[in-house]
Amino acid sequence: MNKLKNPDKHRLWQLLLLLSPLLAILISLSAGSLELSWNELFAILLQGSGTDVEQVIIWQIRFPRALLAGLVGAALSLSGVTFQAVLRNPLADPYLLGVSGGAALGAVAALTWGFQSPIIIPLAAFVGALTALLLVYLVAQAHTCSSHTLILSGVMVGSLAAALLLFLLWRAPADATRQAIFWLAGNLSLADPDWLSWGWLWVAIGFLLLWSQSLNLDLLTQGEETAADLGLHVGRTRLILFAIAGALTACAVALAGLVGFVGLVIPHICRLLWGPGHRLLLPFSALLGSSFLIIADAIARSLYAPAEIPVGVVTAILGAPFFLYLLRRKGGGL
Repeated sequence: MNKLKNPDKHRLWQLLLLLSPLLAILISLSAGSLELSWNELFAILLQGSGTDVEQVIIWQIRFPRALLAGLVGAALSLSGVTFQAVLRNPLADPYLLGVSGGAALGAVAALTWGFQSPIIIPLAAFVGALTALLLVYLVAQAHTCSSHTLILSGVMVGSLAAALLLFLLWRAPADATRQAIFWLAGNLSLADPDWLSWGWLWVAIGFLLLWSQSLNLDLLTQGEETAADLGLHVGRTRLILFAIAGALTACAVALAGLVGFVGLVIPHICRLLWGPGHRLLLPFSALLGSSFLIIADAIARSLYAPAEIPVGVVTAILGAPFFLYLLRRKGGGL
């Protein structure tokens, strides 16, 4: 399936996509252990009605959490678009280059060493992710820093981080191990407003930087030789894009743990609908990824309310079958 041919249908999809984050937030606000009808929800939002408990649940718990889900979904989708273009690998996702392993190692190390602060754990994950990215780049740089060496370096760093992670879990107390496993599966339950503010700033800056590189991303998808013939400094551009996408992934993992399939599937959906041009692909992927994760989190909170399942489980259940469908539809090559 290529870019939509009918201009009116194309504009309709664009309008729906622009409205999708708002609709997703409304669905998220109404879902959970305390279910609200649309009339009740709009009365609370627009008229300030409802009990004090309902006001607290809506404005202090669900709304910040929906914003966090949107932030993480946008960051992962932007990273996925970028890595797929830079590596020219349609199966590339934000966690391919060892970012997830480094972030997980940092967060689990903080947990097993007794740090329970909602500030320390995301910070440790962020530092771990950036450290993994630096190691990947240093190893790949020694071998011309091509896309193949970047992938191999990421696999190596990820494997090393996974081994150290298993060692930490083996040594950790049972309570710390359980909390670490829950975090590794994706956790959106800690929506600290302070983290949200800097997170949205980080993602906004990352998006603007990537969007300014839209043409370069288009050139990279044509191949390194073609891009170089057209005047692009391939090595420097790849490093810049690699750093921006890696930092966005580090931010997402630090805030929500490991949430899979968002950065892998969402770019493909947008590419099918709007084509490969990154000037549209980047913002539309951010919007759709944001909406997707907000809905996934609402499902995670509602299925077994008042208990919740990790949002990473929901994204895997929703994303894996769809990705298999894409593989089958495209004959194994996306």
